[in-house]
Amino acid sequence: RKSTRLNSSHLVISYAVFFFFFFNDTATTEIYTLSLHDALPIYSGLGPTQYLGRIRMRAVSRPVDYLKGAFDQYPLQESFWIIFLNRRNHAMGRQLLTLGTLTGTLVHPRDVLRAAILSGAAALLAGHNHPSGDPSPSGADIALTRQLKEACAIMDIPLIDHVVVGERDGDPLGKGYFSFREAGLL
Repeated sequence: RKSTRLNSSHLVISYAVFFFFFFNDTATTEIYTLSLHDALPIYSGLGPTQYLGRIRMRAVSRPVDYLKGAFDQYPLQESFWIIFLNRRNHAMGRQLLTLGTLTGTLVHPRDVLRAAILSGAAALLAGHNHPSGDPSPSGADIALTRQLKEACAIMDIPLIDHVVVGERDGDPLGKGYFSFREAGLL
């Protein structure tokens, strides 16, 4: 006889499935039980989570260091990444969430939070690149950061920072990145 006990991975997946259906305005009367192994490819975003080890985030420049290598594969396309943090702000991993075009990428807070919940993150860092080299945030970047901050607050998964990465030569301030937290916008 097969055991009907639920373990923590079933709880995470059940919560994620509820979260997915709730925010996608669909209803179902069927209940699916998925293993964690089966569900992650469905809900995990564009790329696999890259585990970073137990590294403490102490300064704003640290998230930039983790994100710069992330943009090497697609330097002429905007890509949006998330760094998952545990309760002590140690980086658990990073994930490519969306890959866009030369001038933009489409991101929605529900996709960010779905990935955060499935990873077990206690906090998040978000980042994307500007292939033009100028890391100054656009109006869409500012609006997305506000939406992310509000959605993360509701789910009790704080958004620690959103960093826009460019190049030092293309930055009017000469830093090569823009941090919403450093600028007081987060």
